[in-house]
Formats: sequence, structure tokens, C-alpha cells
Amino acid sequence: RFIACPQLARTVQRCLQDGARPGPQPVLLECSPGPGVLTRTLLNAGVRVVALENNLVFLPNLQSLENSLDGQLKVIYGDFFRLDPLTGTVKPPAMCSDKLFETVGVAAVPWRADVPVKVFGILPQKKERNTLWRLLFALYECSSVYRYGRVELNIFISEKEYKVLTAKPGETRAYQALTVLWQVGCEIQLLHMEPWSSFVTNLKNGGLAIPKSVWLPNDHLCLVRLTPQQNLFTGGLKPTNSATFIFMVKQCLAKPKSRLIDKLNSWSLDSDGKLLRELEIPRNAEARNLYPEDYRRLFEALQNSSMFTETWFHDDVLESIRHIN
Repeated sequence: RFIACPQLARTVQRCLQDGARPGPQPVLLECSPGPGVLTRTLLNAGVRVVALENNLVFLPNLQSLENSLDGQLKVIYGDFFRLDPLTGTVKPPAMCSDKLFETVGVAAVPWRADVPVKVFGILPQKKERNTLWRLLFALYECSSVYRYGRVELNIFISEKEYKVLTAKPGETRAYQALTVLWQVGCEIQLLHMEPWSSFVTNLKNGGLAIPKSVWLPNDHLCLVRLTPQQNLFTGGLKPTNSATFIFMVKQCLAKPKSRLIDKLNSWSLDSDGKLLRELEIPRNAEARNLYPEDYRRLFEALQNSSMFTETWFHDDVLESIRHIN
């Protein structure tokens, strides 16, 4: 889907610039700009844009626009959502993040520094959930674009997935592992909601169908800002053990109604409930009752526990990562 409506483009431009600090702004990486309606609106507002276009049909117009400007726009043939392929040869439009950042001229900054790059894009509809998981792994492992710092994502996602990302404990249908992990990892801010009909597609069959949703509303695309937390790695959680944290959360919420103590017991951890008592978590608490920060506290407590390293947990983590990849 693309933005072709000038009014929507102006709305998105205002959202992207809202709350910007005074002084030089980070470069904006625009993913798959297509016809370039938003690109022109951003340029007119003084934004420095790198357009990452994966469709050869749209490249000539964008390159023509690039040539008419004095360095404010850079056009690259590539696909942001196919950065750093896990397997196989990297063939355009797939590309490596280090090559992209080198071309853009952005250097890595410390994690707690300001945002080095802003990204805008519309998540590919057919791979929306997979893309959210891949970005999540990259965030927690400080790999791909997150090797360069706390890259800020401004992405249109389906209303259904937005409801999952922002769900609260006890919301049976929406509260999932993805919820917990994104809320621990990022500040999540809703910038705008727009009906699906406002977007166009260049597909010959007339367009993409709006995904059906039985349990959650899905009438809009939601522009969501995902800003990595500055303090994400200040406690016991680190890029080196984050895969274990992801696995723990996924396993706990695989059966949301199950008691947390039963899950810990199945891992030969906290058989007498001592750890839960120390964390002031009720003994009969279900997995879906814990807040995201509770899961982080639980993980960090387990990291400090002598029995944690004596289990088969590590092997299961590696197997889970291979399966997801």
C-alpha cells in the first residue's frame, strides 16, 4: 500500500515532525515511497530524506527528484523489510544494514544517546507478524539497524496488531508474548489512525483485501512510533541473554491461562514458590496476569538464581531461535 493522498501525506508529515527537538534532525529513512507523494511533502517541510525503494517502476521518478535537489534527498534501490537476510546470498533489493548506513553516512552511537535515524514505512501486509518478530529479535540483540543505536520506527500497522502491541494483562485475545516484548523494549505511541481505503496499491488485481479479524477490530491502519527504551539494558537484561528472555516470555504465554508457578516447576525452577514471593507475585498468578515489567523482573531474578544455569533451558532457547528464524 502507498500514500497517494496529499492530505494524508501532510498528516503523516506533521506526525513525523511532532515533538522534534530543536536543532539538526536525524535523517528520515522512508521505506517504499512508491509514487513519492509523501516524499515531496517531507522535502517541502525541510526534512532530509533517504528513500529506500524496492520497486523498479518507481525508481526513475524518485531519481529525477533526487537530481533536482541539492543533497536533501538520496534514493537507494533496496527493501528495508528485507535487510540482513538470515540465509542465502544478498541480492538487491535485499541489502545489509552496514552497507545502507555507510551509504547514508550515519555512524553508530551509544545505546543511551539520542535517536540516530528515524524510519517511516508501511509494514508488508502478508508478512506483518513475521516482520514484527524479526524487528523484535534485532532490537533485543542489538543487531541489524539497532547496532547503530536506538533507531526510531514510525510504521503503519494493522489496527489488529496495534491492539496486540498495546494490550493490557487479562485481555485474553490480545495479550500475547509480542505484547510483553514490545512493551518492555519500546515506548509505543499511536500517532494517527487512517481507514484502509485511504491507501492505494499498484497491484493489477485491483488491490489487497483488508485482512479479516474475528476477535479484534481491524478497520484502520495505525501509525505507531516505536522508540527503544534508553534503560533497556541497564539491569540484568543484555543483548547476549535477550534470546533467553524472549523464549521465556513466549513459553509462559503459550498457554495464557496456565499458572506461572506450574511453568517454573516444569523448568525445575522455584519449586517452593520462593522466587515469586520475593517478587511479590501471587502464587496462583496466571501467565496472562503479569505486566510486561513483571516478566522482566522475573527474568532478572532468574538470571541471579544459582539453579537457572543447571537446567536444559539453554538448549530449548537455541532450538526456539532456529525455528523462528
